[in-house]
Amino acid sequence: MDVNQLASLLVAMGCPAEKAAEMAAQLDKRARQLSEQKARTYDDALVHLLNLMKQGWAAKERGL
Repeated sequence: MDVNQLASLLVAMGCPAEKAAEMAAQLDKRARQLSEQKARTYDDALVHLLNLMKQGWAAKERGL
């Protein structure tokens, strides 16, 4: 998945469109770091980070 595809996915998940490209680049970078540090695949690291973001946005919507 390239950064543009990731940005589109973030928008679909509820990320503000004006911040999606920057957040996608940061997620990509962090997923690469995690994959190296934790001996996991890039895809696994990216899915993990996306799930964390999804949980955070859900909590924000509930007012937590």
